[in-house]
Amino acid sequence: MKIAMIGTGYVGLVSGVCFSDFGHEVVCVDKDQGKLALLRDGQTPIFEPGLDTLMARNMAAGRLSFTDDLKDATDGADAVFIAVGTPSRRGDGHADLSFVFGAVKEVAEVLEKPTVIVIKSTVPVGTNKQVSDLMQQTRPELACDVVSNPEFLREGAAIDDFMHPDRVVVGVQSARGEEVMREVYRPLSLRDHPVLTTDLETAEMIKYAANAFLATKVTFINEIAMLCERTGADVKDVANGMGFDSRIGPKFLQAGPGYGGSCFPKDTKALARIGQDHARPLQIVETVIKVNEEVKRLMVDKIVDLCDENLRKKTIAVLGLTFKPDTDDMRDAPALTVVPALVGLGANVRVVDPQAFREGEALLPHVTWFDDPYSAVEGADAVVLLTEWNEFRALDLRDMAARMTSPRMADLRNMYSCDYALEAGFEAYTGMGRKSALPYDN
Repeated sequence: MKIAMIGTGYVGLVSGVCFSDFGHEVVCVDKDQGKLALLRDGQTPIFEPGLDTLMARNMAAGRLSFTDDLKDATDGADAVFIAVGTPSRRGDGHADLSFVFGAVKEVAEVLEKPTVIVIKSTVPVGTNKQVSDLMQQTRPELACDVVSNPEFLREGAAIDDFMHPDRVVVGVQSARGEEVMREVYRPLSLRDHPVLTTDLETAEMIKYAANAFLATKVTFINEIAMLCERTGADVKDVANGMGFDSRIGPKFLQAGPGYGGSCFPKDTKALARIGQDHARPLQIVETVIKVNEEVKRLMVDKIVDLCDENLRKKTIAVLGLTFKPDTDDMRDAPALTVVPALVGLGANVRVVDPQAFREGEALLPHVTWFDDPYSAVEGADAVVLLTEWNEFRALDLRDMAARMTSPRMADLRNMYSCDYALEAGFEAYTGMGRKSALPYDN
């Protein structure tokens, strides 16, 4: 089959590359000439493990190409996927659908035959029906079919998620749309991965409901962690005890500095607004959003407490800036709350992250970048573990403590334990919902 993928952002690029690996002919479309030059040269504009190798293989096989010529890309296409951004609209939290509707209108104007239009972007309930109406208004003679096909890709594990999904969700309004999508995903059905076919509105809601539920799990365990700190319980053992319950499961029960990234923040806000617009406020989701922002701010308080309640002229080394490991994505990362606050309180902040520099240099202008954690902690008053990159999981804490002026650690991902840090020479340690040893305790 021939597939046109409109948009080469995270979802569009990963999806396009993986579809080409299924054996489909895929043409990815973008207007950004700089990005296109990079892609045609075999380089990826995002960091996703394994993506560059998979992309090079399918380009060499002639199944994957990149262009800015929309008419050429859609000519003869069996399906046109729309995978453009739907960021939170400034001021009200609604999903900004201008890129989706703009792309749909441009596609409609160049199509020469009835085609299946697939909305891969995350969109509010009712959007696919609006897309169908827009197609009808723009090119009534084409009788195109609109399909909802939300993505469920975890950054850092996106290729495996695409190739071995928990499920594929397809919302359809016609037999032809369903038939085309069955052919698109046939390689997965042959491997017995479930393809759930629904109506358009249900498919749209599944995406939002899934992300909101996962965000709720993350936020719930973070609140439990805060309570553990007051009661003397250990949140890691609490999470294990909960996770062994098959009704709950262990995933997304790791306490940390709050969720971030490209999905949870904008999708929870959009779902909350959908509820308000339909006079059915989602009080749990609205509370999750509020608590998550509070959690990020509380991380600053933990660091201040660790440093004798005074950060002025103190040197703080922050390890990890991206919202999660194995990605270069800084969108809504806890670091964007924590690091500026530290700078604002007078600290000299040094940062280390394997992939964040491309985005982070502009987002965090008043910090000093280091290539490795040992150089960053030289003469520092405290070290903050903010993202659980593998590079930070087996640090030589004795070496680090010896290099620091005041060896203190804020382990906001619970990669180490208080006892382990103290035995290595740290004089103070604070984690998330676990035993701590603050200066005034000593």
